[in-house]
Amino acid sequence: MRRIISLLPVLVFLLSCSSGSNKSDERNDIKLEAPQELWHINQKKGGISWEVNAPHTDNLEFSGLRVSAIIYYGADSLGNVVLNKKVVWPMLRTIPNDTHASLIHDYGKNENSVISVNGKSVENEKLYRVDFNGILTLSAKTDEGVEIVRILSPSTDKPAIVENITITNKSGKDVEVEAGKLEYEIKTPADKGVYGSYSIRAYSEGDGKITLKDGEKFTFSQIYIATKKGEKYIVDASEEIEKRGDFIKRVKESLVLESPDPYINEMFSFAKLRAVESIFATKGGLMHGPGGSRYYAAIWANDQAEYVNPFFPFLGIKTGNESAINSFRHFARFMNDKFEPIPSSIIAEGTDIWNGAGDRGDAAMIAYGASRFALAYGDPAVADSLLPLIKWCINYSEHKMLPEGIIASDCDELEHRFPAGKANLTTNMLAYGAYLSAADLLDALGKEHDLAEEYRSKASKLRVACENYFGSNVEGFETYRYYDGNTKLRSWICMPLTMGVFDRKDATLDALFSDKLWTKDGILTESGDKTFWDRATLYAFRGIFKAGETDRGMKYFEYYSRKRLLGNHVPYAVEAWPEGNQRHLSAESGLYCRVITEGLFDITPTGFRTFTMTPRLPSDWNFMRLKHIKAFGSDFNIDVKRDKDKIIVEVTKGDVLVKKTDWDGKSEIKVNLNNTGKNKI
Repeated sequence: MRRIISLLPVLVFLLSCSSGSNKSDERNDIKLEAPQELWHINQKKGGISWEVNAPHTDNLEFSGLRVSAIIYYGADSLGNVVLNKKVVWPMLRTIPNDTHASLIHDYGKNENSVISVNGKSVENEKLYRVDFNGILTLSAKTDEGVEIVRILSPSTDKPAIVENITITNKSGKDVEVEAGKLEYEIKTPADKGVYGSYSIRAYSEGDGKITLKDGEKFTFSQIYIATKKGEKYIVDASEEIEKRGDFIKRVKESLVLESPDPYINEMFSFAKLRAVESIFATKGGLMHGPGGSRYYAAIWANDQAEYVNPFFPFLGIKTGNESAINSFRHFARFMNDKFEPIPSSIIAEGTDIWNGAGDRGDAAMIAYGASRFALAYGDPAVADSLLPLIKWCINYSEHKMLPEGIIASDCDELEHRFPAGKANLTTNMLAYGAYLSAADLLDALGKEHDLAEEYRSKASKLRVACENYFGSNVEGFETYRYYDGNTKLRSWICMPLTMGVFDRKDATLDALFSDKLWTKDGILTESGDKTFWDRATLYAFRGIFKAGETDRGMKYFEYYSRKRLLGNHVPYAVEAWPEGNQRHLSAESGLYCRVITEGLFDITPTGFRTFTMTPRLPSDWNFMRLKHIKAFGSDFNIDVKRDKDKIIVEVTKGDVLVKKTDWDGKSEIKVNLNNTGKNKI
């Protein structure tokens, strides 16, 4: 197996680093070396490809409305195909009907048709290439001179995973090929299922025996499906693969990033897909689920409300927006006059809750995410329906205010994995962002002007309180302590940058880029530990770009993107390590996309048709653009290009110019999408 070159912690001392100096010539950034990649971008077919020349195994997840699967694939020590399928049916609930009660079944080597050539079963299926563009293709050669190509895909709307298998004769002579009948079925105990007994099947279609001349092909399919009693589905594998391809195309053609960096472009394209595919048609409505074989048919205040929901309007895929609206409506069910906390998670298709970690700052998460979503979605009626939830969550947070003027919570989204004290920086920065966006939302609705101004005033006071309470020298850096008594640097010191608070920008950036936090896998949760969570790394990137440290951050962002896209576990952002062993949870991909939309382009919604932006064009890029942005009830483009010593920013809707400016590279640009006029490009 090729190895990924470690990110080398080479320290450059101009003065003693213990001072935590903010001067640029005293930076102590970790030095990077270009990672070696197992995969490459497939320029002809799209997606990525792995030309197999050494043993290696990996896994990835893909999903449809009624199914998800983690596919384990690769080449063993002899070069033979490894292919196992862990299939999840989120709406086939098991007992006890808790967070993890989705029906799951592992299909191994025995749940496959036996392929024979000239009466002898194929023993050596040598993998030579793997392609992935949202559909997984494994290509192999056999000792008998035939090629076997397997194409795997989830159904977009049925509870099935499909596999088309094409056998091509490349032996130079006639061969007799047989695909044996596959018919596998088990029934689960009725008392173990919420809906009784479930039928779990694997079966073949189009199997049989045929003589192939040299160059001729034979295709059959395998279907992996589970159903309730009385349910019947007709599944055509080729049709399902085509429908999946159409879905991928729709996602690919919406919110298109074009830049000189092919790695970031491709990673962004994959992140869009993973973010929006993991949505399930539950009896409680469409629910976005993180996945990872554990988290389905349920919603969380962080993963859904805070991380991915504010992104969905930019992408504009209907199921994404509907799942976001549905999630906020579920959370709104738990508003109460006593200001008892909203549950962290609503599980089991909306029929139960999980609140095992206590108050994680969930109200701040929801208020921030809902207000940002409502503005970007651009529908006043939807915004009006979400306003009571936003106001209640802000009011709840204010009920948790300490004498120091900051907001208390039992923990944060890491749920006591690491200490967070009685009040933490993340909860307070989310509340700060919620105040500002909620004020803009009230203005957009033309409601409660006094309350909007009150929110802005309270945001200013909270910002000062956070500086007084959290501002501190930690491990030699004049940055933030995460909680009272915190003595180690934490990943979430990036949160003020993400929210546009730059009071301690230089020292915070120095800390983030130092060997105390940055590693070959991204940012550590805590200095001196080995644990990393991609969500913190992605928030950090967003804050770094928003803070204007574009060139400094870009080399790390490209490194991270290449590693996740083309390394040894591809092609998505991951959850964490060692916990979960880097599962491809879906909301993290939404956070990757927001690094681009809200970091690199620095788009901040201010109204239903208005936003500000401060695009951060790297010094070695001549252009960057986002095409077919679907936010603010529109379909528009942002084009940033360098013209000698000027930067020109254009906003267009189709062939109509909305705004064009010779930009100074620093000032905030205000955009009103209603101001189209009649100017043609």
